[in-house]
Amino acid sequence: MAEKEAGRPQGNTAVPPVPEAWIRTELARNPQRPYPMDFIEAIFTDFSEIHGDRSFGDDQAMSAGMARFHGEPVMVIGNLKGRTLKERVARKFGSPDPEGYRKALRAMKIAEKFSRPIFTFIDLAGAYPGIGAEERGQGEAIARNLLEMARLRVPTIATITGEGGSGGALALAVADRVLMLENSIYSVISPEGCASIMWKDASRKQQAAEALKYTAGDVQALGCVDEVLAEPEGGSQNDPAAAFATVEERLRFHLTTLRTLSLDQLLEERYRKFRNIAQFYTSEAAVPAAASTGV
Repeated sequence: MAEKEAGRPQGNTAVPPVPEAWIRTELARNPQRPYPMDFIEAIFTDFSEIHGDRSFGDDQAMSAGMARFHGEPVMVIGNLKGRTLKERVARKFGSPDPEGYRKALRAMKIAEKFSRPIFTFIDLAGAYPGIGAEERGQGEAIARNLLEMARLRVPTIATITGEGGSGGALALAVADRVLMLENSIYSVISPEGCASIMWKDASRKQQAAEALKYTAGDVQALGCVDEVLAEPEGGSQNDPAAAFATVEERLRFHLTTLRTLSLDQLLEERYRKFRNIAQFYTSEAAVPAAASTGV
């Protein structure tokens, strides 16, 4: 067999560029990034936490409580990840059990009873997939939240601050306004999970990230979020105070806007918002009659 010519390039050795979607994914997962409770503590005052779901237990991966926003009493809810390894394990790396979602719903119903706006903050890869969670009705708990949030009789604003993963995130995001930080992601599945299903190879996660179209810009184009919030250069972890200020200003703006609507208008707009999400047609002739008439 002839020897290869010395010094001659053998094939294409160029390293393919990292997809923009994967760069955003790594920023969304940055362990130094502000977590939901960081935003809650910076933006709200007089936070008083509610514990337990009145059914099974108190999920350490979910926090909910009454607080004040510029002096107005409100309800705030967010999942907890933890900074230390011990905290992360106790909180299942931010993935709630069904009792976490039931605690959140309990808090939402309290807010509805006392006519308090609801703010949710989301940074989770998905609901906890353990056997115990499934035995205690994980799917039912998420579905119940979707149903109840769709008809809450108070203004609701959800903010995705990092990862917005699957039904676990959606269970806190059926809101009048859904906001996303610039470097957050919102997806039906993780890129690793998608690559494992589609190609039986989790190492193709970067390809999956690009195909899923789950970055803030992509999701906004699909109509699934209402506003993308700019972050400090390099990500919110580089200047948390600036990120907090941006989120606070936009929350105040959207709450003020929602306050101008009557209750009937609020519920109708919320219904139409989720009824029409991600509906795209290539031609006017392809539009179903119901869609064209707004029914």
